[in-house]
Amino acid sequence: MFIQTEATPNPATLKFLPGRDVLGEATREFRNAEEAAASPLAAALFGVPGVTGVFFGSDFVTVTKAAGEWQHLKPAILGAIMEHYLSGAPILVEGAAAEITGEEFFAPEDAETVETIKELLETRVRPAVAGDGGDITFRGFRDGVVYLTMKGSCSGCPSSTATLKHGIQNLLRHFLPDVQSVEAA
Repeated sequence: MFIQTEATPNPATLKFLPGRDVLGEATREFRNAEEAAASPLAAALFGVPGVTGVFFGSDFVTVTKAAGEWQHLKPAILGAIMEHYLSGAPILVEGAAAEITGEEFFAPEDAETVETIKELLETRVRPAVAGDGGDITFRGFRDGVVYLTMKGSCSGCPSSTATLKHGIQNLLRHFLPDVQSVEAA
């Protein structure tokens, strides 16, 4: 098994590509070892000293570190991923949801605008963000403000504010005059 790695815009996060499906169409983020109990692979990755976050995308795993150098952490992470896939264990334990999402909020009269926002996010934003080892999800729309949650390598990334403000905000405002700004939720 050959696992490729890619740098992400977030220097604390590295993207691992095992060459096979991870979660298909879904995503899942683990911010601590307790949350990782829902996944044998995430639990193994949190067993590597210095790992502070794990994110599963369609065909990739991103790992976030607290400190230390990637050259020291990478072999243990690669070993954990390889061992998991060779074991045949599932990515998620039975009954664990792929994506944990909170309640969305928006006024009923904004339903059409929200549908357009979600379509733009799905077709134009999420593929680019996934390329950087992360994901972005819609949380809500109120008083012209779109609230989004950034996950994976995008969570805590130094350039995430620029992505939200300059990239996504400009895109949404171009297509939807009702959108005044975009904020992290």
